[in-house]
Amino acid sequence: MYATDSRGHSPAFLQPQNGNSHHSSGYVPGKVVPLRPPPPPKSQASAKFTSIRREDRATFAFSPEEQQAQRESQKQKRHKNTFICFAITSFSFFIALAVILGISSKYAPDENCPDQNPRLRNWDPGQDSAKQVVIKEGDMLRLTSDATVHSIVIQDGGLLVFGDNKDGSRNITLRTHYILIQDGGALHIGAEKCRYKSKATITLYGKSDEGESMPTFGKKFIGVEAGGTLELHGARKTSWTLLAKTLNSSGLPFGSYTFEKDFSRGLNVRVIDQDTAKILESERFDTHEYHNESRRLQEFLRFQDPGRIVAIAVGDSAAKSLLQGTIQMIQERLGSELIQGLGYRQAWALVGVIDGGSTSCNESVRNYENHSSGGKALAQREFYTVDGQKFSVTAYSEWIEGVSLSGFRVEVVDGVKLNLLDDVSSWKPGDQIVVASTDYSMYQAEEFTLLPCSECSHFQVKVKETPQFLHMGEIIDGVDMRAEVGILTRNIVIQGEVEDSCYAENQCQFFDYDTFGGHIMIMKNFTSVHLSYVELKHMGQQQMGRYPVHFHLCGDVDYKGGYRYATFVDGLSIHHSFSRCITVHGTNGLLIKDTIGFDTLGHCFFLEDGIEQRNTLFHNLGLLTKPGTLLPTDRNNSMCTTMRDKVFGNYIPVPATDCMAVSTFWIAHPNNNLINNAAAGSQDAGIWYLFHKEPTGESSGLQLLAKPELTPLGIFYNNRVHSNFKAGLFIDKGVKTTNSSAADPREYLCLDNSARFADNGIGLTFASDGSFPSDEGSSQEVSESLFVGESRNYGFQGGQNKYVGTGGIDQKPRTLPRNRTFPIRGFQIYDGPIHLTRSTFKKYVPTPDRYSSAIGFLMKNSWQITPRNNISLVKFGPHVSLNVFFGKPGPWFEDCEMDGDKNSIFHDIDGSVTGYKDAYVGRMDNYLIRHPSCVNVTKWNAVICSGTYAQVYVQTWSTQNLSMTITRDEYPSHPMVLRGINQKAAFPQYQPVVMLEKGYTIHWNGLAPRTTFLYLVNFNKNDWIRVGLCYPSNTSFQVTFGYLQRQNGSLSKIEEYEPVHSLEELQRKQSERKFYFDSSTGLLFLYLKAKSHRHGHSYCSSQGCERVKIQAATDSKDISNCMAKAYPQYYRKPSVVKRMPAMLTGLCQGCGTRQVVFTSDPHKSYLPVQFQSPDKAETQRGDPSVISVNGTDFTFRSAGVLLLVVDPCSVPFRLTEKKLFPLADVSHIEEYLKTSIPPRSIVLLSTRGEIKQLNISHLLVPLGLAKPAHLYDKGSTIFLGFSGNFKPSWTKLFTSPAGQGLGVLEQFIPLQLDEYGCPRATTVRRRDLELLKQASKAH
Repeated sequence: MYATDSRGHSPAFLQPQNGNSHHSSGYVPGKVVPLRPPPPPKSQASAKFTSIRREDRATFAFSPEEQQAQRESQKQKRHKNTFICFAITSFSFFIALAVILGISSKYAPDENCPDQNPRLRNWDPGQDSAKQVVIKEGDMLRLTSDATVHSIVIQDGGLLVFGDNKDGSRNITLRTHYILIQDGGALHIGAEKCRYKSKATITLYGKSDEGESMPTFGKKFIGVEAGGTLELHGARKTSWTLLAKTLNSSGLPFGSYTFEKDFSRGLNVRVIDQDTAKILESERFDTHEYHNESRRLQEFLRFQDPGRIVAIAVGDSAAKSLLQGTIQMIQERLGSELIQGLGYRQAWALVGVIDGGSTSCNESVRNYENHSSGGKALAQREFYTVDGQKFSVTAYSEWIEGVSLSGFRVEVVDGVKLNLLDDVSSWKPGDQIVVASTDYSMYQAEEFTLLPCSECSHFQVKVKETPQFLHMGEIIDGVDMRAEVGILTRNIVIQGEVEDSCYAENQCQFFDYDTFGGHIMIMKNFTSVHLSYVELKHMGQQQMGRYPVHFHLCGDVDYKGGYRYATFVDGLSIHHSFSRCITVHGTNGLLIKDTIGFDTLGHCFFLEDGIEQRNTLFHNLGLLTKPGTLLPTDRNNSMCTTMRDKVFGNYIPVPATDCMAVSTFWIAHPNNNLINNAAAGSQDAGIWYLFHKEPTGESSGLQLLAKPELTPLGIFYNNRVHSNFKAGLFIDKGVKTTNSSAADPREYLCLDNSARFADNGIGLTFASDGSFPSDEGSSQEVSESLFVGESRNYGFQGGQNKYVGTGGIDQKPRTLPRNRTFPIRGFQIYDGPIHLTRSTFKKYVPTPDRYSSAIGFLMKNSWQITPRNNISLVKFGPHVSLNVFFGKPGPWFEDCEMDGDKNSIFHDIDGSVTGYKDAYVGRMDNYLIRHPSCVNVTKWNAVICSGTYAQVYVQTWSTQNLSMTITRDEYPSHPMVLRGINQKAAFPQYQPVVMLEKGYTIHWNGLAPRTTFLYLVNFNKNDWIRVGLCYPSNTSFQVTFGYLQRQNGSLSKIEEYEPVHSLEELQRKQSERKFYFDSSTGLLFLYLKAKSHRHGHSYCSSQGCERVKIQAATDSKDISNCMAKAYPQYYRKPSVVKRMPAMLTGLCQGCGTRQVVFTSDPHKSYLPVQFQSPDKAETQRGDPSVISVNGTDFTFRSAGVLLLVVDPCSVPFRLTEKKLFPLADVSHIEEYLKTSIPPRSIVLLSTRGEIKQLNISHLLVPLGLAKPAHLYDKGSTIFLGFSGNFKPSWTKLFTSPAGQGLGVLEQFIPLQLDEYGCPRATTVRRRDLELLKQASKAH
């Protein structure tokens, strides 16, 4: 930012208007003043003219006659010279004018481009690693060539700009230890309105154990201090998109094929499907030894369908018993010319096409001499699949030093084509991309290099490398499972220079590579910072505060901070880096957009201290987020237990509860916005919301206006999470905010003790402080959701996918989140209260190895579960065997004896889970909640009961390792023993769920506690239970009641309980503060009855938490278990308080999600299409063939072809034609496909029965196939195509062998795409962009 100079020249960049250059940005993106062209230099002609005039002045004296003659001569010469000079001058003028006009039209400086500022002077500092550069007031430099310096400080109005040119041919690399921008200094590479076109690289070099560290910033950095400006703007690219078609391992639908064997005597044969590159048959015929083998080969070839690829390779020898008839068959069907003369031990290989003639045949032969064939007989041909993927088939045979080798290869050639969802024409050959994992393991993410691809559309690219893993590109079972594809390459690169291996004090015990990269750090009161389309690699250090991009205690960086142009980072690519991606530390109002974080250590998008608010993360992608060492939550198991320098004493951290929480998005305050982001692979969690009890780190001591847990969640919309080892979305408490001490030896900022994890075997877990006594009471709701247990994404082994098992639905092998016994749950209930409504569950089927249920509970839960958890309007698909499962003793569940396990419960509001309206579902062995009319569901391990339920929170003082037994008077033979949470604590806590209007007794396995508190949790006014607590017979009591005010811990309305003389008297006065002590049984009886109303989700009444405090005095040392004396004296016959409802009949109306498909582009409409293709046996049984379009079934039962034509521009769908071609008329389909399919149409085709000749292959090419398919003797054929100028990625052909069906196939076809040529009637509503605008205004 620069002011007008003393000569009045206009500035290139303007000062802030408010006069505070350290705080407020007046930045106008790339604004540069117009330029006047400089005066043209003197031409050679004008220089010559000046010389002539000088000669004219230097004349000598002559005689008058001579002088007169000379004057006449000179006059003539002058006239002549004047004419010549005038002509030359005019010519020069027009030449100069033409040059100027040419420059003006072609090379006129752009006022938006920083490098075209006329006040800049070119700067070439050369290669001098000792040079310490200071760019200060008056220094306005344009870097034009590669340079190496020690360091650069830009200050006091100094300006450094990277040079550029129109064709982007510059390639400038600047190497330096650091760049420090401060106090009016500025660094520009491009501008938002004039993006940098060339290649600019800043390399930050230096080792961690060499040289001095700069204050605040350390080493290898770009630092922006108060008053500094950093503007980096690279060429705009589509940052990331999704696959639009599945990318198969090896690039082929059925994978590549490699085979090699020695001494495999005879003719080794492979038959390959030309349409898919699938190996159909693999045979060996020993034609050396046996004539019958030769005849078998002859018959084998005779019955092969035309068009199939056949590869043959000799192993050892094959000629001795090779019959002439077989030779002729090979000649006729495969076009061989070399088979006739095949001799002893000759190496021969062939690749040909059945009935393709000699032109389709490639073969080679090598003679056998001296135990060698003198080279390889190699045959190879290239083909295309119906999807357009080029592949080669290779056969070879050879002898090497007496060893015979033969083999085959089927593999892609000339690259693999990727189909993408968005226009990626901005991606160029040589660019690097990454494709995310779509399996459980994040390590199946793969990097590729783009190749030139002239035949690719704007939605396609071709990659050089062969994929190693399967990457889904489909919507499967209604869930968007398309892999993210991000581009890593940018034309502005900031990189750290790294060593070949780890060294010095860089945590080399955990990393074998150098983790000391560069970093960018922005401090408070900067003038202007905007980074867009910049690549950052090898950035970050395993040190606090050293991150690829770090906004450090910047405060408000939008209009609230005085910035007219809000701060943003946009389109960054941060990859192969060593400490986070972007850290937002004590900074508010920042926009992070279209940024990729790939292969990084520690939390990736990181909000640090718990005070960061109003930041917006829009359409960012994070993947391969690996553990780091900085914070306990970053660490993995080994780091957690090894790094103990900050714990107290000899404490050994517990990884599962102290560490192991590394997350792609770590959101430390709820008042931030997440829109359209993707967390596509983290070691632990995808998105983690946590709630700091108080600000941490350098923000410690700051006061927040409201507690984070009481602050509304910011915008959370359309975020994707997958391939995370432990959890997708997790909402949990927070981190430890106190230093380690003897009282709590855990490290500062480790996870809170009560933190638990879900994992990818669990669809969704909600865990928070929504449990008494930590919270006032809260509720969470999940609605309009789809849960799928086993999708058609079967996964792919490798990339650290350790677990494979059998699916419960189709018994096919599939990858698993944990080992094959791990229980899969769609919706997991943990504490709560949680409301699940309008949701659908699909495909939860147990196997002999594991349980799989739609609804389940946190396993080994030591805490409480509230009866306020409720479920309504849910729908279970046909492949859901267990609606609910409460666990059973065994693997993973262990003994099921934790307090939360025993008290698991939820409310089935409308009967959509159980068939019983307004019923509660609990564990079958829980007799605190049941009555005689309850219904047992053994396979769920559940009991369904009517009634009203609440909880009693019991806390005792100074009674370690004390278990509590609670017994219902109606079921004394079925007591519940509670261990309490954290038995070693001085204040054990128990929280049983109880049926109201019943009596209970409480007993202990040790000395009765001297102080006991009883809190009424979830009691409505006048709700009651009676309790009898066991004490020694000589105990005296002081019992008090009061309302506990949780905010300040004070008590109000304290009342004393008075004793009465009998239980009958107590029953008559149950609304009064009375107690009765039966010394004969040792039971202290009192009624717990709520006096005040409870509102909303609060656990306690509006007056406070109703609490009874019992103080007991006794000198007895006896164990206080009164069970033997209490019963049968106080036994009551079981009774029903609330009648059990009748079981519902019929389907649940309005149940399940109304949404059919859940995608990451909700502004687009998708058409669900399902095909049912029975096999021969099912057809004979009468099973129909079906094409279902958006839930409308089109059924046919006779052999033939059903063809549907659908308008791609109508929503939900419009059928324009339905044609059924019976078997007798199936030939008519050819003419129909030729002439009757209207342009801009979706074509759906399905066959039924045996159709030997379906001659429509060439007609399917205009509808989307890359080449004519071979449709001979197929059991079933299904085709999805498009009639129009556009070839969409969803066009597909499926075929099955004779007699086989294709089962159920499901596709989701996008509607109303611009590429279809649909008329744009209305503007498509983009909810995501509306929310981004809303978030920006809220800033």
